[in-house]
Amino acid sequence: MVYPIVRLGDPVLEREAEVVKEFDTPELRQLIDDMFESMYAAKGVGLAAPQIGISRQIAVIDCSLGEKPEEKLVLINPKILHTEGKQTGEEGCLSIPGFREQVTRARKATVRAQNVKGEWFEKTGEELLARAFQHEIDHLHGKLYIKHISALKRDLIKRKVRKLVKAGEWA
Repeated sequence: MVYPIVRLGDPVLEREAEVVKEFDTPELRQLIDDMFESMYAAKGVGLAAPQIGISRQIAVIDCSLGEKPEEKLVLINPKILHTEGKQTGEEGCLSIPGFREQVTRARKATVRAQNVKGEWFEKTGEELLARAFQHEIDHLHGKLYIKHISALKRDLIKRKVRKLVKAGEWA
C-alpha cells in the first residue's frame, strides 16, 4: 500500500517518534514493505515513518532507488554512533516537495539500529548513504533538514509554503 506523504506543517513531523518495542510481527513487516513502496512511488532514497503519519522510530533507505535489492536498509530505533568529515550538497525532502537547499552534514556516519527481528546491527555509510542516515534519523527526532539551513532561508521556505496552503496547493 502506498501511503500519502505527510507535508511540512503536520505536527507529526515535529515531534519525537515512539520507540519500537515489538518486533517480528506481521504488522511491522507489512508497514516496512509499505514504507518501501511509498518511498519508491515518491522517488525518494529514504523515508521515515513520521513522513507517512506514523510516529514510530522506523526508517527505510535505498540509495539505489530499487535497482539493487541488497542495498535496502531498515533502521529501527537507530542512533548515530560516530560521524567523520563534512560534505555539503543539495538536499530535499519528500515532506517539503519542490524545495532543495545546500546542507552540510558528516561525510561518513556509523549507525546502530535494530532490524525487523529486533537484532542490533551497525552500519557505516559514506557520502549519499551517510546523508540519508542523518536525514532520516533527524526525522525520527522531529527535525527537518531545513533546521540545518540559515534562519533566513528557512523562513523563506515556510512563507512560500504558507502561500501554497492558502492557495490550496499544499495538501
